[in-house]
Amino acid sequence: MQLNKIPTTVVTGFLGSGKTTLLSNVLRQANGKRIAVIVNEFGAVDIDAELLRNCPLECPEEEAATESAENGIYELANGCICCTVQEEFLPVMEELVKRRDEIDHILIETSGLALPKPLVQAFNWPNIKQHCTVDAVITVIDGPAVAAGRFASNPEQVQAQRLADESLDHDPTLQELLEDQLSAADLVVVSKNDMLDEAERALVSERVATEVPQSVKTLYIDNGEVDIQLLTGIDAATEERIEAIHTHHDHHHHHDEEHDHAHDHFSSFVLEFGAVDGDKLQHQLQTLIAEFEIYRVKGFVDLGTKPMRQVVQGVGKRIDSYFDRPWQADEKRATQLVVIGRELNEAALRDILGQAEL
Repeated sequence: MQLNKIPTTVVTGFLGSGKTTLLSNVLRQANGKRIAVIVNEFGAVDIDAELLRNCPLECPEEEAATESAENGIYELANGCICCTVQEEFLPVMEELVKRRDEIDHILIETSGLALPKPLVQAFNWPNIKQHCTVDAVITVIDGPAVAAGRFASNPEQVQAQRLADESLDHDPTLQELLEDQLSAADLVVVSKNDMLDEAERALVSERVATEVPQSVKTLYIDNGEVDIQLLTGIDAATEERIEAIHTHHDHHHHHDEEHDHAHDHFSSFVLEFGAVDGDKLQHQLQTLIAEFEIYRVKGFVDLGTKPMRQVVQGVGKRIDSYFDRPWQADEKRATQLVVIGRELNEAALRDILGQAEL
């Protein structure tokens, strides 16, 4: 272990791969550890940060609610973390360095299409390197999607359009992004293992093995459930080897090609409504997913007379929902949905989903 350095775990993976569920389970196993969490997600409303904020983080009483970090959660929602390292990420890390005597571990959840390498490279900046180290980069992949050759939950249309559009010739494909995320991995976590049969699991293992060295282990998990000891204390010091990793992103830059991440072509916005009919909302979401190129829907739902807040998550054609906690007495009850996709008509989506309002 590198003494006197704060170990940092970077969790990367596509939208809907299970990163937030994994981190939520890790935080529930904190057992008194003081953990700071940096969450980077698309959208003005950071649903992932709100979900993680409900986990039992251990924080000093005097910092229970501050402008920059409520309950130990730092939100970076103004752009992909790999593109805003200097402007967004480094200031937060410098703030954590100042508070290093109060922190035992840092967890970073990147946005779905972030590249780990630029983020890990930041740990070689003198002020950060002196006090922090990357304990591990954990890449979470969607088992069924990788087994089916889709890489993410619903990429077929996206991939076809990219290949057909010459202007996107240098835009990383989902396969290239997956390979770049795996190239930096110290541990690979395959989610949704319960949805894989033996043959599919073998396909996933074969795919991962082509991108990572034999020393990098692969864990298959259900519902994000994994022992925290398997994810922390790896002591990989990834920043020391990151420059030797060659990525597709590097290749495009080395050839003086335009810097153009795939997420530059994503639409992302928040739709807000009052109380809604839950069944009707689910039906309308299914209709929209079939009609529009929607990659992800995630948010909170007010079901009117129901005392509990509902969480809705849609990835591909799959929509899940569950109740996470009661609405607070001083809290504004509303339905807020973050929608991420390509070439979306925000007004049309708002009108259709608005039909579910009570």
